[in-house]
Amino acid sequence: MIQVNPLVMVPGPTPIARSIQEQMAKETIAFHDPRFIADFDALVLELKNTWRCDGMAFAVAGSGTMAMEMAVSNTARRGDSVLVCSNGHFGDRYIDICSRKGYDLDTIKAPPGDTVSLEEIDERLAGKKTDVLVVTHVETSTGVELPLFELADMMRLKHPDVLLVADGVASAGAVEFYMDWGIDVMLTCSQKGMGMAPGLGILWASQRAIEKRLNMPAIAESYIDFAKWIPVMKDARAYWGTPPINMIWALAEAVRIIKGEGIGERDRRHRRFAAAVRKSVSSLGFKLAADEHLASPTVSAFLYPEGAQAKDEEFRAAVYDEGAHIAGCQGDLAGAGFRVGHMGNITANTLVSLVAAIERGCLRCGYPIKPGSALAVLQEELVAIGSQGRG
Repeated sequence: MIQVNPLVMVPGPTPIARSIQEQMAKETIAFHDPRFIADFDALVLELKNTWRCDGMAFAVAGSGTMAMEMAVSNTARRGDSVLVCSNGHFGDRYIDICSRKGYDLDTIKAPPGDTVSLEEIDERLAGKKTDVLVVTHVETSTGVELPLFELADMMRLKHPDVLLVADGVASAGAVEFYMDWGIDVMLTCSQKGMGMAPGLGILWASQRAIEKRLNMPAIAESYIDFAKWIPVMKDARAYWGTPPINMIWALAEAVRIIKGEGIGERDRRHRRFAAAVRKSVSSLGFKLAADEHLASPTVSAFLYPEGAQAKDEEFRAAVYDEGAHIAGCQGDLAGAGFRVGHMGNITANTLVSLVAAIERGCLRCGYPIKPGSALAVLQEELVAIGSQGRG
């Protein structure tokens, strides 16, 4: 039997474009080779300019969780008042990170499938002097999107002294944002919206976030200290930790692809594809975990119908065998549904393969569906999207 790898449709890693794979497969050279130094310096400048950052961009070997810790460790010192808003499992992870650092920690938590409202944030900030606000742009565990532009606008107008840290792990590279909206730190990792393999933490820090770190005493963390990496990001001839050379080349190619498509158009593509996936999969009887008006353009979580005979692991295994790797839910929704990533450098054909595999998984598990019904919904939506693009 021919062995074919299942289509990777989890919320990261995401399918990787051939040109990005080629960068990862290049012969590795020394990190102090003049050719690599020029490439790294050019990439850091591209990251700053493309996302309109007046401070510094960082590309550091590590995971998204490392980037989460790096963001907050450099913007809040022990005793600072930090408000963390959680929309799910990864917002709770940020609470855990901050609870270990000696901050005056305050939290707001939304129920599963919902988001902390701007009104709640405004009210909490008005009632207590706060140094740093931490939010999750897209909550990977539930597929909920926080309205980041509106939040940043509100913060500029009503709470200008509070630094805004945004977790963009499941949004950056796919969903439109710019640092000059009023974001102080945005963080992400390589394997989601950027469309790469895992291995890089990527951060943007505003000038005032950089100034706060440089005006702070030494922080407990070493590897993730902005002060250690700033010289490297200004001039790659400096050294702190060995850069992942091939991943830096891959990120440069990923940014080239993003710029070629256009950040605004990339955002629109993701929103149209997400809506098509939600409509087609929901037509099979699965319920979207997020409120429709809060559903993200990069990740969707679907809940199993009441009385479904197949258990979570059985269903996902069936879909895997039929050619698509989907993920289980996390946190409060663990076992109650599955998650699909639809971000990065995917195409309409990717979505057709995904929905076809989900349909076959349903049939194998005894779900009472009509074969081809969800595919028909998806195809109609994709044709409509294509017509919009040509118009």
